[in-house]
Amino acid sequence: MWEFALLSIAAFFAGVLNTVAGGGTFLTFPALVFTGVPVVAANATSTVAVFPGYFGGALGFRKEIAAFDRKRLVRIVGFTAIGGLIGSLLLLVSSNEAFSFVVPFLLAAATLAFAYGAKIQAWASRHAAARPDGAVSTLLVSVYGGYFNGGLGIVLLALFSLWGMRDMNEMNALKNFLSLILSAISVATFAFAGIVAWPQAVVMMVAATIGGYVGAPLARALPQRVVRGTVIVVGALMSLIFFLRLF
Repeated sequence: MWEFALLSIAAFFAGVLNTVAGGGTFLTFPALVFTGVPVVAANATSTVAVFPGYFGGALGFRKEIAAFDRKRLVRIVGFTAIGGLIGSLLLLVSSNEAFSFVVPFLLAAATLAFAYGAKIQAWASRHAAARPDGAVSTLLVSVYGGYFNGGLGIVLLALFSLWGMRDMNEMNALKNFLSLILSAISVATFAFAGIVAWPQAVVMMVAATIGGYVGAPLARALPQRVVRGTVIVVGALMSLIFFLRLF
């Protein structure tokens, strides 16, 4: 029971973090590993656990999504789905040993992306491409998201800036919608492959949803600097712990 209690607490605060600033994966994935779930299954289960939050986020931006150019949206969604499927399949063929080796680097990269997200986005804005969107860049980011979900939102926002997008509401709407599509592909792939720890996933989905609801008033009350600092510290600590696990 202590394992499910720990997973519930981790998922609850992950839901809070995802609503306030993002970074919930830094809690859900390590909690699953620490309770004995193999790293590949833990990554898959973590993706399932935070999936409802993406649905809620996309639903909240439904007006902006509906206003998006339909042909362009279909093109972007198509490459996102393909990339997400490729990334999910790559996870399926990864051994626990191989994934254990790459996890610390992925966590560290996600932490750095979160910490320097504003600077990354500003750099991307200064180097905006003339094309409205890029098939290759969308595919690559989606492969990463299908393989490991951490820091996906920051990477997507930077990608949109590279496309020349400036409206933050439009960018957040597209980010949430593409995250929903990508995660849906991943969840379906992982479920079909049978690598999801469903008892843990169901408990964490409920806790994360409650945490997301509670996180809304906290997002308005807490200073963003404090929240972001907390996420960065947690991400750095988790990266260090997983690096130490290699030795």
